[in-house]
Amino acid sequence: MRGRVLAGTGISLTELGFGAAGLGNMFHPVSDEQAAETLTAAWECGVRYFDTAPHYGLGLSERRVGAALAEHHREDFVISTKVGRLLVPRRPATARDDDIFAVPGDLRREWDFSRDGVLRSIEASLERLGLDRLDIVHVHDPEVSGIPDAAVTAAAALVELRDEGVVGAVGIGSNDAGAVADLLRTTDIDTAMLAGRYTLLDRAASDAVFEAAAGRSIVAAAVFNSGLLSRARPPSGATYDYAPAPADLIERAGLLAAVVAAHGRTLPAAALAFPLRNTQVAAVVVGMRTPDEVRENADRVLRTWPDRMWRDLEHRQG
Repeated sequence: MRGRVLAGTGISLTELGFGAAGLGNMFHPVSDEQAAETLTAAWECGVRYFDTAPHYGLGLSERRVGAALAEHHREDFVISTKVGRLLVPRRPATARDDDIFAVPGDLRREWDFSRDGVLRSIEASLERLGLDRLDIVHVHDPEVSGIPDAAVTAAAALVELRDEGVVGAVGIGSNDAGAVADLLRTTDIDTAMLAGRYTLLDRAASDAVFEAAAGRSIVAAAVFNSGLLSRARPPSGATYDYAPAPADLIERAGLLAAVVAAHGRTLPAAALAFPLRNTQVAAVVVGMRTPDEVRENADRVLRTWPDRMWRDLEHRQG
């Protein structure tokens, strides 16, 4: 699989990255066996970049990713994880997590963007992953926390750790383009993972992010907008950013699907390919739960695309 260098870092990412939120049992359970088979399929398809976070299944995603990669040489893959949510014991424990992950509620998330919180989070992630170093660490959703200066505080700690050689590169992971652009503009972070805001359907705010990045690379995530762009024909019950999609967005997605189909391609394949047309994008991270999903997305990222189709899509977008 083709790779791209994360500008200024020397870290090479495969164009398709494995988004491991689903392996944290997001919305519904995935068995240990299925998770292992899915990660094995990713490796066999040439994927060498894996993204996870403590938030995903209260650490389950990190443990599963770490277990699958334990048999491979450390220099052969890239891991990114995130800080901002510490996992602490829940007293009393509950039968299920109170977030969107189908896991037991024996832990809870505690917002902490302090230097000490960042250090504790990294140490815990290393233990869950079974690793001795992290390639990329992102500040995770700081704008959601409601904590003043959360992003800047955590970023300063991460930059210090990067400069000490503790982590390879540092950034922000968020679906808020404004928060991403602000941190790129005001700090010395290396990169950003922009979720759902640089897609076939939604790129209104992305120009500000790429301008703020100025010589740095962006990783595009959630390129299917959580479901609306994941099928050849968007269904009436499609989701957009994890909520029911408004009728006007479903209609717009349907028009895009028709343009793509006229060129013998499918909407999800085009949605995956679109961000990679931008040389400032180092990789596209896609959530995958099954070996078949992995193989399908790996095939999509290797395809070639007619320039005429992209022009027709731009015309349709108006």
